[in-house]
Amino acid sequence: MSVELSPYWQKIVANAKNPDGSARPFFSMAPMEAVTDTVFRRVIAQSAGPDVYYTEFTNASSMVHPKAKFSVQGRLAVAPGEQQPIAQLWGSRPEELAGAVKLLPKMGYQAVDLNMGCPDGTVIKNSAGSDLIRHPDRALALIEAGKQAGIPLSVKTRLGFYRAEEFREWLPILLQADIQVLTVHLRSRKEMSKAPAHYEYIDEILAMRDELAPQTLIQFNGDIADYQAGMALAKAHPGIDGLMIGRGVLENPYAFEPVVKKHSLAESISLLELQLQLFDEVNTAKMPKHFEALKRYFKIYLRGFPHAAHLRLQLMETHSTAEVREILAAEKPRVLAFDQGQA
Repeated sequence: MSVELSPYWQKIVANAKNPDGSARPFFSMAPMEAVTDTVFRRVIAQSAGPDVYYTEFTNASSMVHPKAKFSVQGRLAVAPGEQQPIAQLWGSRPEELAGAVKLLPKMGYQAVDLNMGCPDGTVIKNSAGSDLIRHPDRALALIEAGKQAGIPLSVKTRLGFYRAEEFREWLPILLQADIQVLTVHLRSRKEMSKAPAHYEYIDEILAMRDELAPQTLIQFNGDIADYQAGMALAKAHPGIDGLMIGRGVLENPYAFEPVVKKHSLAESISLLELQLQLFDEVNTAKMPKHFEALKRYFKIYLRGFPHAAHLRLQLMETHSTAEVREILAAEKPRVLAFDQGQA
């Protein structure tokens, strides 16, 4: 039987409301490598934020290693005034994970999530991520270690390692481990993100939860493009507690918007300018960030006008935020003129 839901998650559930005030599933932004840092989380908060944020996944071993611990600080950095995210950790050694989670409350974290679904080959070689699906004893040892900080613990995983149908053996193990939230990416490790998410298994998983751990919240991830798609999925499958959006937010920064609105190019450019500003602030105050990582975002904000592709190509040749701003300043009047003509 599952333990009682923590006050932290009770609050998340209670605050998840539709525009008319009725209850709905909570929405979260998936933890994404080199994406969900303090910069991008604040950009999304400005556009249309979710109920819950997660950090980039962070190596527990590095957090406790005397020489490596500084290398992960940027992953766990939270800006003043920013909504506190959940720390997502990964690892394979219970003693290191126990040491890592004990650091989190001092850093302001109120909850921790364990990554048991990452399909990356390097992570698997380190006996972590989705490799834990093949080693449930190690997964359970990590869960027990993760509880030692006394903050709510959740797990994010996949349906299986080789086959999606492995969930019938794997998920009950997690559900009976007294975790607060189970997030299920509805694909196997082998499928990566190439196959469609297996929505056909949602009702079976919900029934499994109701039988084995009725207090555990179930959150689903995979092919949920935006708020509207999430709500449609929840309507089709009553009992869903949470909906996690990952790649959808990289296609649409307004993915968490409850009511779809038409956004101007001026708004989108303002989001890019905010991201540039925050990137520079973090780069100066925290840990050096790689400028190249910024380039993946240009397509999010600069699309839908005749010379968008050409402008993005120009920006892809830049090497600093100053160069990006210079090109934007030169091109912005032309972009906005098109925007006004379309209004």
